[in-house]
Amino acid sequence: MDLNALHSFRVAACDLNGQLRGKRVPPSYADKLSKGVVRMPFSALNVDLWGADIEDSPLVFESGDADGILLPTERGPVPVPWLETETALVLMSLYDDQGKPFAGDPRHALTSVLQRYAERGWSVVAATELEFTLLDSSGARPVPPINPLTGRRLVDEAVLSMAEMDAFDAFFTDLYDGCEAMSIPAQTAISESGIGQFEINLNHQDAMRCADDTLLFKVLTRGLARKHGFTATFMAKPYAQDAGNGMHVHFSVVDQDGQNIFDNGGPEGTDLLRSAIAGCLSAMPGSTLIFAPHGNSYTRLVPGAHAPTEACWAYENRTAALRVPGGAPSARRIEHRVAGGDINPYLMLSAVLGAALNGIEDGTEPPAPITGNAYEIDGLPQLAGDWASAITALETDPQVARIFPAPLISNLAMTKRQEILRFNERPPEEHWLSYLEAV
Repeated sequence: MDLNALHSFRVAACDLNGQLRGKRVPPSYADKLSKGVVRMPFSALNVDLWGADIEDSPLVFESGDADGILLPTERGPVPVPWLETETALVLMSLYDDQGKPFAGDPRHALTSVLQRYAERGWSVVAATELEFTLLDSSGARPVPPINPLTGRRLVDEAVLSMAEMDAFDAFFTDLYDGCEAMSIPAQTAISESGIGQFEINLNHQDAMRCADDTLLFKVLTRGLARKHGFTATFMAKPYAQDAGNGMHVHFSVVDQDGQNIFDNGGPEGTDLLRSAIAGCLSAMPGSTLIFAPHGNSYTRLVPGAHAPTEACWAYENRTAALRVPGGAPSARRIEHRVAGGDINPYLMLSAVLGAALNGIEDGTEPPAPITGNAYEIDGLPQLAGDWASAITALETDPQVARIFPAPLISNLAMTKRQEILRFNERPPEEHWLSYLEAV
């Protein structure tokens, strides 16, 4: 993509909440991006949900609110199909003047985790399943959208309904075209169990590319929905009494010879698979804040609501937090089912893959896989039950400390505590407005 031919383009990095922060720049910047021509305060990646500085953050007054350097990632420039004017977006990462990665940049956290795999001669293949809800946000509360074919508002669930998919065909056609233009590997789309809820799967690929594309897909989906006259949200729970939006991730690990290290030729998988599962289970309660980063997230994490609340695993069982799908042994993998649609994909993949590698490094063995309904089994380890306790768990969990740098953990905890205070100052019936298109 020729950035020099554009009127202007965007450069942006991902903050702790999964929002893009950056600048609009002229085409003259195109050939200078790798030379550090774009600078941005370190604090910009560690702001709260609304973009406000974190009170008492060491990144603001204590350090003089110093600048870092934005450098382009390997993802390269992508078109921006939701805008009328032809332009591009370049994903960036933040460094200091000596070229050291900024510890508060979520993408660098994932880079560090993947480097641990690379040191073993391994690489990670990952895929995401993203649920989102189309709705009408023009009033005092969110309501289902108007069916473009009938002109009537949606009122019922429509699981795997082709009629529902056909009703929103114009939007989904644009969405698939946008994914193709941005080289996002969109696969199957379905109508999900909530009113106006849909799911699209992204094909398996390199884990970092998976994180980049998951972020870009969310931005694309929200932007195109606005063009079609409604709103797309990845909120964990848009409606209190309806299905929540999840975001499952599938991953496997391949060695230098391209062999899946989880594959032993049979359905049970290798010892390395079980150690990875043990690591994920061990870190899961302490990582709850990564999988459920907002107050609204905890309205989804309730027993019996198709969102795991216990740290357990199983073969071919969708009530478990970790599922080992069936199928060909060469595709043996782990499905991590805890995260909501409102996550930061870099932090989420860091937490999942880092925990799996912790388990492999320690050679730990998981408990026996469950059978039956996980919600009816007593004594299973529980995820953090609310936003405040999840923050404390993140700060104190030794497995989390092995995955993320201490400054990122501290800044994320400060960010979330500030958000709790700010939400307490707002009427509860207005909270959805803050989350709607921000997460």
